[in-house]
Amino acid sequence: MTRVLREVRRFVSATPVCAGPGVVGVSGGADSVALLRALAASRTGALTVAHVNHGLRGAESDGDAAFVRDLAASLDLACVTKSIDVAALGGNLESTARRVRYEFFAEVARDAGAAWIATGHTADDQAETVLHRIVRGTGIQGLRGIASGRAGGVSPPSASVDEDIGGLTPAARQIIRPLLAVTRADVLDHLASIGQAFREDSSNADPRFTRNRIRHELLPLLRTFNQDVVAALVKLATHAADAHEIVTERAAEVLAKAERPRVGGTVVLDVAALGASRAVVRAVMRLVWDRESWPQEQMDADAWDRACDVAGRSVQAWDFPGGVTMRHAGRVVQIGPRK
Repeated sequence: MTRVLREVRRFVSATPVCAGPGVVGVSGGADSVALLRALAASRTGALTVAHVNHGLRGAESDGDAAFVRDLAASLDLACVTKSIDVAALGGNLESTARRVRYEFFAEVARDAGAAWIATGHTADDQAETVLHRIVRGTGIQGLRGIASGRAGGVSPPSASVDEDIGGLTPAARQIIRPLLAVTRADVLDHLASIGQAFREDSSNADPRFTRNRIRHELLPLLRTFNQDVVAALVKLATHAADAHEIVTERAAEVLAKAERPRVGGTVVLDVAALGASRAVVRAVMRLVWDRESWPQEQMDADAWDRACDVAGRSVQAWDFPGGVTMRHAGRVVQIGPRK
């Protein structure tokens, strides 16, 4: 038994939701194809394959879609595909593609009555994500990397704040990633062992994308310092998730004590009850932003620091990205949409 199949079966047996029907996002690449084959060989509920043609590589993208449909048919699985002109939607290409992909997966899950959605992220993806966030200047929240599971509408301590999982409702469709413990080399070994073909995405070699430069330039360089750098970065993400869980639990307790009756759409917090720990205050602010569904795309480290400054009275007021304002007013701070 390959490591991929062993890990997927272990994950499935330890994840009760997998006993029911699920959706598998399949691009046609090695990772998602290996995931689909391993899930199909495990004891799960009925599987539905979902594929998005982003329309970015012309005939190559069309070939991916045809490959996925044929693969699903060979496994006697339902398959739903959708073509979306991602480039026409504007914004950051990678972020937009990820958002529409998860929105589509959620639609397929609702139609199929599925409670979970599986994606083929591996340990290598985890390492690349952690490095990407370090380069951009992340904190402990970003160091957690990709979550092994995330429920729609809920951000458990292990969930990744940077993941765009649009379209999921609090009706509890869970994103699962059974391959996070295996490497890309393990994936290729598994596919070779079962004689399964897969598609190569030419855009994965495009150096214009930061993630590709991390994969093809930075990680190979880091391996000259530590051959097991992927495992080291995965361990860092795990430790960061553990630490973040502790801080978040403490922040939830502080928020419950500090919150006062709101005024319309404005959240009111007692300054004294927030305490002096900047790390906890920052986590409290994130909890408030999450709960209120305020935009966080441009809330970088500096923005969260300004929120802590207002809460700590060193700054009187601050306007944040997304139309949110925060101001100190006597013994409380008020946070809400700008009027």
